[in-house]
This record gives sequence, structure tokens and C-alpha cells, in this order.
Amino acid sequence: MALPTPKFWKPGTAAPGEGLKEERTGGESQGESQGVVFNPNVSLSIEQQRQRLPVFKHRNHILYLLEKYRTLVVVGETGSGKSTQLPQYLTEAGWAVEGRVIGVTQPRRVAAVTVAQRVAEERGALLGHEVGYAIRFEDCTDPEATKIKFMTDGFLLREMMRDPLLSRYSVLMLDEAHERTLFTDIIVGLLKKIQRKRPELRIIVASATLDAESFRDFFNQNKSKDPKNDTAAILTVEGRTYPVDIFYSASPVPDYLKSMVETIMKIHKTEPSGDILAFLPGQEEVERVLRMVIDQIRALQDSSMKMLALPMYGSLPAQDQMRVFDRVGKNTRKVVIATNIAETSITINGIVYVIDGGFVRIKAFNSKTGIEGLVTVPVSQASAQQRSGRAGRVRSGKAYRLYTEEAFRKLPKTTVPEMQRSDLGTPILQLKCLGIDNVLRFPFLSPPSSKAMVRGLELLYALGALNDHARLAEPLGVRMAELPLRPMLAKMLLVSGDYNCSEEILTIAAMLQVQNVFLSPSNQKNAAERAKRRFGVKEGDHLTLLNVHDAFLKYKKNSRWCWENFLNYKGLCRAVTVREQLKKILKKFKVKMTSSEGDADTVLRCIVSGFFPNAAHYHPSGEYRTIRDNYPLHIHPSSVLYTERPPKWVVYNEVLQTSKDYMRDVTEIDKSWLYEIAPHYYQFGTDNEIAAKKQKTER
Repeated sequence: MALPTPKFWKPGTAAPGEGLKEERTGGESQGESQGVVFNPNVSLSIEQQRQRLPVFKHRNHILYLLEKYRTLVVVGETGSGKSTQLPQYLTEAGWAVEGRVIGVTQPRRVAAVTVAQRVAEERGALLGHEVGYAIRFEDCTDPEATKIKFMTDGFLLREMMRDPLLSRYSVLMLDEAHERTLFTDIIVGLLKKIQRKRPELRIIVASATLDAESFRDFFNQNKSKDPKNDTAAILTVEGRTYPVDIFYSASPVPDYLKSMVETIMKIHKTEPSGDILAFLPGQEEVERVLRMVIDQIRALQDSSMKMLALPMYGSLPAQDQMRVFDRVGKNTRKVVIATNIAETSITINGIVYVIDGGFVRIKAFNSKTGIEGLVTVPVSQASAQQRSGRAGRVRSGKAYRLYTEEAFRKLPKTTVPEMQRSDLGTPILQLKCLGIDNVLRFPFLSPPSSKAMVRGLELLYALGALNDHARLAEPLGVRMAELPLRPMLAKMLLVSGDYNCSEEILTIAAMLQVQNVFLSPSNQKNAAERAKRRFGVKEGDHLTLLNVHDAFLKYKKNSRWCWENFLNYKGLCRAVTVREQLKKILKKFKVKMTSSEGDADTVLRCIVSGFFPNAAHYHPSGEYRTIRDNYPLHIHPSSVLYTERPPKWVVYNEVLQTSKDYMRDVTEIDKSWLYEIAPHYYQFGTDNEIAAKKQKTER
């Protein structure tokens, strides 16, 4: 029976692999026949749920393949249960005895936490005991008791610095590997090296959509090409999905945010019960659409079904992220407005309708200019298919794409791996710390460009992390690698003791880990702007953030005070926690804990010591230009320096590329500081003046 089509939709045919056909899976009563002994501490209903998952009937086959092969590539469709069940099968089969640990990496923090919570529940265990998780600035594991450890790929990479052979782990599972994050690609190359030293280590590469053969061939150490000597194998597990009808826009959409809101409301008014998941590129768009939807909800009259709109993005505080997983009342429809964080990493139960805005925000690095920014680009076909598949998890669903069928066919097949579009300063620094000096010969799954590698090496050399022989400098380079921050931030922190302002710099570094410190409700924009100006200082955003943090502590972390001043209360609480973690690390490195006692120039000089590569000057054309590459930039409207009298010289934290290339977290500086602090990077004046300065420096 044909499903009703909204007036402004043109039904399109599904792309291959869309997963529109209903999959019938067995396995409900296979527990006894496979001789599986389940955990007696959990209820029968949970065991029945586990047995109904499609991956269950492959249990013995998976364990057999792991005994035979060093690496197993598992292609598991959405809903197969691979993320939660594979670690448990390994535990039940004895891979976590005698102190050994089964490690599972996730590309996103929220996925590591939520999957760990689910597995702990299924095991009847206390989270942090037998099952735990570890993410940046938060470790919920027990060194003695934890057998299954979920973590972000970045956390595992840092663990390799302490234990290069990962001697505690018997099996490592790289989940959601198709996302091809920077850290996942590095880990894949490192694990291939580790397996040569530890042939008993087993690796599982798991994903929903994946070029399985390329991973298998990468790990295979079979020179003769004889299948009998293969060290890697592939296993495909079907998913548990229901039919999904795809609807395309009949014509190009002029304003996809407005169309997103209209579609949400049309579904609510015309479609049966079922939750909605809407995909947008970034936090700014999520919050804008959220406000528009909330306004529409308030205007609803005599609706038999209520609506609850919730945001979902990476920098959202953990407690708010967890709200999307809460169950709602029978007469309430949940609307989750999310970035691509909800595409594959997490599963939100109850989703029946998906709206795909057609865009994603990704990191992009220009090796010619040295600028790394966040760029909004069209999604790939693989991502569009993943998004649509979210609608078929609980019953037949519908996916609405805010672009035409013709536009879908023109989308790229897959997203470019992060390794080939990122600033390589951080990965090079970490590889050097792991003893890999010749990074050019490192076995990258997708090798980056030589220009990007050179840029990364130049940046690290300029920051003092590498010596003249391109080796890790002692002790600065080693300590920079150990800090869970970008190289420029790490350098700023580590030299803060020399500038006698480590307390202030600690606060600034922690506050930079929080996005959207200032809130700006749509109906109170003027009041929010006035509140922000009260904290603002003429020097710029970094010292403004310092003011906010100090005031937050002065008013004893009061949530009502934050609400009255339009501040992100949970974000500020997180900044306080992060600051404590960073302070412990600095104390371990014996960095002197001192305060500038209100001397702003001292703090600004310290900021320049880390961010001098991100310096720009005001150009007569009305824009800023980077000093090294003359690249045009603009101050972001959210900055306190976005005024009629822009400063002449600034440093910035990052670049956001939208309609223009915007600098975010901007601070005014004195241009003379650039030469004083980084004479090896900048030279000013005539040739004779430069020569004289060099002679003076040499003396």
C-alpha cells in the first residue's frame, strides 16, 4: 500500500543499498543450540532482546574467525547489534580473563558513553566496574576490574604513549570505522605495527558502511596472495531494518532551515505517532531551528499530540545529550534536531521520520595558506543513506530529503577521509612521541598530501616542539604531545609559568573547550547582547572568557545568575572541571602556578607565545590578512572586537568558513610582540633593519 506523500515532495527511487526492504532475521531461540551461557545477573527479557539481534546467529562464527585470523572486518548494517554484542561475546568466550581487557573505540564521546551504559545494563554490572568508558577529561573505569573498556579513538592514541604495545588488551575493536576520523586512521596504521610485535593481539574493524576489502588488504601480511595464509577476514552481518520510503524535494529549496521547520510541523500535523530526527550541519543551525520549532509549538492550539524539541550536537553538555534518549509520554512526539553525530554513532529509539537538510560541517585544511576551518558542504551519498536508515529502526519509516533526486545523484559517493583534509600538526606530534620519526613512511590508510605534511612539520618546529633534526624536542615537545589539546594551546599552557600567569592561562584554555559560552535567545537578543558587553574587555575574547569564569566562581556557580546573564551554566561547569584536569597535568610537569595579578599585557604575551602562527593585521580594504600568507579573514560577529573601530593586529583561535572566513576567539595584540616572541617566524622592517635585528639577536 502506497504511503501518502506530502504535497511538496516528489517520490524518488531509493539508491542501491538504501535498506528499504524489510529484513527478516531469526535467532530468537538459538541460545540453547549454540551452548551459550548467559550472565545470570540480568533479566530474561534483556537476554531475549540480545538473542533477537541479527548478530547473535553469527556469534560462534565470529569467535571462530577471531581464533583463526588476527584481524576481522565486520560489516554490520544499522541495527545489527555489533557495537553492544561483540564485546560481550568476547568476554563470554574468555578473552578478558587474567587481567586482560577488551577495548572498543568510538569516534565520538557521546557514543562511547551511551554504548558503555547499555552494555553495563545488559551485563547487570555497575558502570565503571566490569564495563567502563574513558573519554577526554573523564575516566570511568576500574584498573583492576574493568574487562570491557569503551573509549574515544583519541583516548586510545594517548594510551599508546604510555604503553606503545597496548599490553593490557587482548582484543581491540574499532567501531564506526567508516567515519575515517583522523585518530582512527592513525590507530589503524599503529595497530598494524603492533601486530608484528604482538601476533596474539586480535583486531576487529566494525562499521555500518565500509570498504571492507581495503581494510582487509591493509592488514593482510600475506605476501604470497594465497588465501590460506591470510591474516585478515571479512564477515557481513545483516541489519534489522524496516522499509523506508524516500521523498525528495520537487524543486531546489531556497532556505533549507525554514523548510526544515515547515516539514517538521507538517509531519506532526498529518502523520501518525513516531519521533522525528532532523539533520543539520552544525550547532548554530541546530539552535536556530530549535528556537523556530519551539515558537511553532507554542502557537499550536488544540493539538491531540504534544511536541518535545531537543538539540543534539557534540559540544552539548553530557546531561543535555542524554535527554534525547529519555522516553516520552504516549501522547508526546519527540523531535531531535541534530548534527551528523546522530548519523551512525548513536541510536535514538522511537525515530520513525528523518529529515535530511543535505549539508554537513567538516574540517578542511588549505595547505597553501595554512588555514584550517570548519566548512559547510553537501553530504555524501553514503551519509544520506545512513541518515535515511535511521527511520527504519523500529517500524516502517519515512525519510524526507530537502534536495532533489537529481541533486542526490550528483553528490560524492563518500566523504573525504579526515586525514586528507586536516591540519597535521597534532597527528605528527603524537606519532613522533610514539617513536615514529620518519612520519613520511608511516603506513597511512589514506596518505595525506606532502604539502600538508610539510605545513604540519613547519608549525611544530616554529612552536619549538621539534628540533633542527625534526625530532621531538625535550622536554617541550614531549609535554605538548601528552596534553590533550591542539599544539598551539598546549604550547601556551606549558610556557605560562615563564610568563607568571599560569592561573589565568589555565582558565582561558579550559574556557576555549566550551562552545557557546554566551546564550542568545531569539526573543531576547538585545538583552543578551547587553549582558555580554558587561563581561567584554577591549583586549578581546580571551580575556572576556577569563572575566566570565571568574565571575561564575565569584557568584558560587549559581545557575540562576547564569540564566539572568545569558550564560551557558552547564558549559561553565564543564570548563571548571576541565581546568582542574589541566591543572593536575601542569603540576605533574612542574609548571610554576602563578598569577599575573591583573597585568593584562603579561597574559596577552603568553597567548601570543602559542598563537603567533594565527596572527592577522587590518587591511585598508576593510578585512584582515594573515601575516604569513596574506589570506583574507574577518572577525566573527560574536566577538567582542566586532566593532566600528577594529584593532590593527590580532591573533585568533580558529577559523569558521561560512559566507566568509571568520576568525573566532580573537584578541588584540601589539605587533612588536610577534618579533620579540617569534623572531624565527616573523620579520618586520626594511632589509637593513632586519639584518641589524639579527645581529643584535646573535650578540
